[in-house]
Amino acid sequence: MMMRMNEEHRPCKEKKNGHLFKIGMFAQMNHMTVKTLRFYEEQGLLVPALVDSENGYRYYTMNQMAILHQITALKQAGLTLEDIRKLNAGMDQKVFLMRKKTEIMSKIAELTKQMAVIDSFIADSDISLAAPVLVRTIPAVTVASMQKRIESYDALFDLMPAMGAEMERLGCECALSEYCFTHYLEPGYKDEQILIETCEAVTEKKADSELIKFKELPEIQAACIFHKGSYNDFGRSYGAILKYIEDNDYEICGNIREKYIDGVWNKESEDEWLSEIQIPVRKKSETKYSI
Repeated sequence: MMMRMNEEHRPCKEKKNGHLFKIGMFAQMNHMTVKTLRFYEEQGLLVPALVDSENGYRYYTMNQMAILHQITALKQAGLTLEDIRKLNAGMDQKVFLMRKKTEIMSKIAELTKQMAVIDSFIADSDISLAAPVLVRTIPAVTVASMQKRIESYDALFDLMPAMGAEMERLGCECALSEYCFTHYLEPGYKDEQILIETCEAVTEKKADSELIKFKELPEIQAACIFHKGSYNDFGRSYGAILKYIEDNDYEICGNIREKYIDGVWNKESEDEWLSEIQIPVRKKSETKYSI
């Protein structure tokens, strides 16, 4: 239970030798300055047990050392003097400290995420990546989509001109910022007969055609990594992002997206191609608690 910090002054005549300490001695005993003790007095946190009405000398008792140590401990726990004053004024101690604990846990979670980003830089320092892995929210989006089973990954971009022509025929307007990506609709890796879905963000739905369908994709949380260079090197970036997911207690909860930013359509050199791998994830703990 919190000790009462703002005890009333008692008459100086009640002073008993051997039980009271002058402010200088009390400060020395507690390894702090007289200035700090006077500040605590001004703030109403630790009022001297006695004040001599004739000379103004301030005296403290041995019991007040416990109060002073309590103030120090609460400050070390991250509480401000205002927080301590509220507790001293009668605020529910348990409720207040539980709220403070929640705030600290939130800060720890944020710092843990920052450490994970730093670790990804350290671990992947020998890999030519445009950026480390980040977990971020991808907003809901309206897309024009086209599904196709292709012979190989090389055939993927042969589909784009036909999709673009059909979107133009339907009167589609691409959303800004541009968002074009490919889903892989079947589990596991295949090097032939690959079922894909290519999506392009649009400002509004149009009537479906034989080639293109329109739909709304919900907001997702995704682990994301940028990939600079040839698509043949995607394996290294996938290795980095999957390791991040495993090391940080995430699990995959949706279709992987490969977002194309720069490529053969606007860059002559493969070294300048830029893509982003987006993998929908959720914390494993969220799955456990939802069952």
